[in-house]
Amino acid sequence: MLRRRAGVLSKMALEVAFQCLGNKIDVPTVFSSRHGEAARSVDLLLDLAHGVPLSPTSFGLSVHNAAAGLFSIARLDRANSIALAAGKSGVEHAVIEACGLLAEGEPEVLLVVYDCPLPSVFASFQDCDEQSYAWAWLMRPPGDDFYALNWRAVEDMDSHPDDTLPAGLEILRFHLLKHPVLERQCDRRRWCWIHDAK
Repeated sequence: MLRRRAGVLSKMALEVAFQCLGNKIDVPTVFSSRHGEAARSVDLLLDLAHGVPLSPTSFGLSVHNAAAGLFSIARLDRANSIALAAGKSGVEHAVIEACGLLAEGEPEVLLVVYDCPLPSVFASFQDCDEQSYAWAWLMRPPGDDFYALNWRAVEDMDSHPDDTLPAGLEILRFHLLKHPVLERQCDRRRWCWIHDAK
């Protein structure tokens, strides 16, 4: 039933979340998506404009924490859950949220990052090479091999060309290739990721 109700984006997020977490329970989660189920929201708005009654189920699954809610329901897991939409630096803010939970004593936090292209009605707002993707990290307090993340404010506007990767894929590539440093400028901040492998 839940599988049939979930949209394509939520299914992608849930798949990587299940694969990453396995049978573990009581692990807090941070779900991060820049656009969320925007296509479902557009469909609802079109129905509203045409006088078609809105589906409560579709509305409930269009909200930004829908994937996190489905994950909790499917697993019968009442662990803490956070859903974020923080612009082009959403992954960085999600990592900060996860680190905050770790700092408060949680032994592990599941981070789920997922997105897909905007519906065509929003094409003029596209600012990168949008692609569908989802990935998950099971984060723990730092050991010998760790990442550091810092930022500073910048005055100039974003300077990335329109054909750059979405933030989630850019950061995933940095992680998989084990590059030592990744610098990203967005939302009037310069973010610096550092991979320290000892």
